[in-house]
Amino acid sequence: MATSPTTIYVIDDEPSVRDALVRLCRSAGLDASAFASVEAFLAVEIPPGDACVVADIRMPGQVGTCLPGLLAERGQTLPVIFITAYDSPESREQARTAGAAGYFRKPIDGQALLDAISWATCHPVSGGTP
Repeated sequence: MATSPTTIYVIDDEPSVRDALVRLCRSAGLDASAFASVEAFLAVEIPPGDACVVADIRMPGQVGTCLPGLLAERGQTLPVIFITAYDSPESREQARTAGAAGYFRKPIDGQALLDAISWATCHPVSGGTP
């Protein structure tokens, strides 16, 4: 019996970044959908199954680090890998506190991101950070 591919939800306000990450995921055999904001992502129903979110930290509207909490309010637990062009100790701490499954500075090493996605989907989120 064939299994469906892991779904990656890419959330970034920059169209070129969204497109590049979707292409990267699809080239690795992953299903990928893109959203321009946290709000746009939360407006769709997320079906159960293997999935991971790759979200920019700094965007208009809700910031990416709010996403794990917003998903938890909906009763959903998905690993979230954060990406940012504005790396700082504060953004790393915000990502860690939010329960990040990974953290990458832009430009992103594609293979490293795919490895992090693989790891995150094989090690489900337990519902909180220690």
